[in-house]
Amino acid sequence: MTAYRLFLVDDHGVFRSGVRAELAGEDGIDVVGDAGTVPQAISEIVATRPDVVLLDVHMPGGGGVGVLRGVTDALGSEAPVFLALSVSDAATDVIATIRAGARGYVTKTISGTELADAVRRVAEGDAVFSPRLAGFVLDSFTGRSAVPEPHLDPELDSLTKRELEVLRLLARGYTYREIAEELFISVKTVETHASNVLRKTQQSNRNALTRWAVNRQLG
Repeated sequence: MTAYRLFLVDDHGVFRSGVRAELAGEDGIDVVGDAGTVPQAISEIVATRPDVVLLDVHMPGGGGVGVLRGVTDALGSEAPVFLALSVSDAATDVIATIRAGARGYVTKTISGTELADAVRRVAEGDAVFSPRLAGFVLDSFTGRSAVPEPHLDPELDSLTKRELEVLRLLARGYTYREIAEELFISVKTVETHASNVLRKTQQSNRNALTRWAVNRQLG
């Protein structure tokens, strides 16, 4: 049997370890690496050149779509096949990930044996979906979906959960000290998060950042 080289991407180390354990006894699958952040995933996938990438959808710094696009930009036609593995079965997540180039989408309720089979199938050219998710994709591409076209916002997607919390409070007019009290963190930490938010959103000052946030209904 052909052994397919698999790379795992998920921001939870315990989950990655669990997937490795589940797939350890499966024939035809060789886990060649794993990563917990978007930049690390892109770098190591480009370096290891796996056949299939098992990809979490929701991650800080751009999410699964960010990994997929980064690897595809770097490797072009030599990019591996991507199979999304997520807790989310929301139509918007499924459609956005497939439109970005993933070959399949399964939820984390899947068993180890089923997951191994899904990896083999996408490696061999099939498209694989958990029950009912295929309908989302079919409806989207035939124009029958009630789900609006996913709006991709790379700057917003690049923010961590904590940075997004700080951004929302900044947009509401909170001072750094008030944000620190609200989130139970230090003022210095708030300043660091605010600086990161300004850099990632490419805004020059707090006023511009507030307008940026309000335009995205984040206030």
